[in-house]
Amino acid sequence: MSTPQKNLGVGRLLIAVYAVFAISSSARATYQLATKFEEAPLAYSLSALAGLVYIVATIALARPKFRRLALITIVFELAGVIAVGLLSFTLPELFAHPSVWSKFGQGYGYVPLVLPVLGLLWLRKTHKN
Repeated sequence: MSTPQKNLGVGRLLIAVYAVFAISSSARATYQLATKFEEAPLAYSLSALAGLVYIVATIALARPKFRRLALITIVFELAGVIAVGLLSFTLPELFAHPSVWSKFGQGYGYVPLVLPVLGLLWLRKTHKN
């Protein structure tokens, strides 16, 4: 019985990166919302949303029965990174402070832009026909 598991090898690394982003972006957003919300409400709210997305994606990727949820979450994540990235360049006044997804994740080494692409590729690779 050799069924590939999503949480082995590359999949385990992908889940670990999602977990790191879930913890770091959620913790940062919680602090920012609690102490500096009035300075950049949109950016900090978007960072909180990103943190929530990373939490859901981490859990969904780790559980084979949540594959559909992982797909929906990661597609939403990619759309969010692209939308916020475009807005942060075209309407920079909306982003007094950067969010996780601002400028396509520039402040995070563009990992927020690359991560959902890798997640979608992994889901495709591990899809059972």
